[in-house]
Amino acid sequence: MPDRSTILAFDTSAAHCAAALLDRGEIRARVHEPMTRGQAERLMPLLDELMAIHGLTWVDLDAIGVGVGPGNFTGVRISVSAARGLAMGLGIPAISVSLFEVLRGPDSPRDTDPELVVLQSQRAGLYTQFFTSGRPAGTPEPGANGYAAWSDIPAPSADRIRGAHATEIAKALTATGQGVFTGTDGTVPSDGGAEIIARIAAAKLALGQTGTPPAPLYLRPADAAPSSDVPPVLIDG
Repeated sequence: MPDRSTILAFDTSAAHCAAALLDRGEIRARVHEPMTRGQAERLMPLLDELMAIHGLTWVDLDAIGVGVGPGNFTGVRISVSAARGLAMGLGIPAISVSLFEVLRGPDSPRDTDPELVVLQSQRAGLYTQFFTSGRPAGTPEPGANGYAAWSDIPAPSADRIRGAHATEIAKALTATGQGVFTGTDGTVPSDGGAEIIARIAAAKLALGQTGTPPAPLYLRPADAAPSSDVPPVLIDG
């Protein structure tokens, strides 16, 4: 069945404001504005502009897709707060999409084969998350500090590995005799991956996987004071 949903997706988990508008299976618009400060002030005007260009209003949306990190503590909170406020005001789902899912690609919810995803953090540590049946099967590993090197990552229960250093990890693990592993290298898109977030959100909406309200995905305990940014204005219609 053709996808007829309209999804607005955005991400501020890194030094940017990124957004994409998915309408009836087609990306109608995308934008990526690099910035180290000011995401809270820029995000809502940017989203307004994106939809206005294509003659859409807030009430035309079927769901919000939001990048929940991991990433910059304050940046993740900005996008998650905006998504939750919009969803509440519009009465539509806000759908979480993590960077681990972005690494898996737009078909992540429908890709049911077991897979280990490896993410390179901005602070040089490596983190993994296991997926099965198209969903995370646990929290990211190994904890707060990450693996120091790809050679520290233990053999997973899946034979597929995707993400940072995936081919090297697969080759090394295969050489140990613990199984035959295949690796697909991948990195988080430099433009924030808003288009992939939109497509994953659309797939989750179609599968009924709207889940609980979005929450930041942190790899370490938050080490910053609560954000003083003004919360988003709820939309009446």
